[in-house]
Amino acid sequence: MKEKLLKQYQVWDAPTRIFHWVNFTTVILLIFMGLMMLFKKDMGITSLDAKVTLKIIHVLIGYVFVLNLLVRLVWGFVGNRFARWSNIVPGKGYAATLSGYLTSFKQGEPQQFLGHNPLGRLAVVVIMLSLMVMAVTGLVRAGTDIYYPPFGSSFAQQVAAEGVDPASLKPYDKTGTDSAKMKAMGEFKGPFGEIHIYTSCFLMFLILLHIMVVVRTEIKEGGGLVSAMFSGKKTLEREPEDLNG
Repeated sequence: MKEKLLKQYQVWDAPTRIFHWVNFTTVILLIFMGLMMLFKKDMGITSLDAKVTLKIIHVLIGYVFVLNLLVRLVWGFVGNRFARWSNIVPGKGYAATLSGYLTSFKQGEPQQFLGHNPLGRLAVVVIMLSLMVMAVTGLVRAGTDIYYPPFGSSFAQQVAAEGVDPASLKPYDKTGTDSAKMKAMGEFKGPFGEIHIYTSCFLMFLILLHIMVVVRTEIKEGGGLVSAMFSGKKTLEREPEDLNG
């Protein structure tokens, strides 16, 4: 058994912490706005203007979400050791690390890590992939539904009737559009919308699972995971496995 100690370590840098809380906030807001759009009729929201307004708000929040995600993806290559993808994405030696962690957990004295533990690393990868799917499908639907950047002008040009200025097209209004081209775009954008909705449901499940696992980890392993995402510092009782990693 390793000797118990109480030592504080600086782990999460400021950009990583900012990403975490901006991502958490925007995802919750996007889910809220998405649910409003899905159940707008049940809420008595029936006018076209209200429908467009909900979509615009959803998209504007989405821009913040996407920008924040892009910054984090880049930061994974230039941030501190614990923020880097090389220390998060499972690679060589991961299987042995995971096995050792699971064994220590079964023995009642889980290994402690400065960065993410082996299961946490896997969870981060799944969450980040889900966020990227949400970002791509969301941007496509922003372009096809309300002609917003970065793809909106291209989609508007594709569906505009001959002689009609694409910039004059209005969201959810077929005036000035070519019916055949609109039908084709509808078939194109449909799968993106379905993937967007299903991924958002999966993301809601991941959020609940993440909260449950954080609580469990705090109780079983300690480390102050929640406070560390504010202060950047972890307080551990034993020498971390990745101290010199």
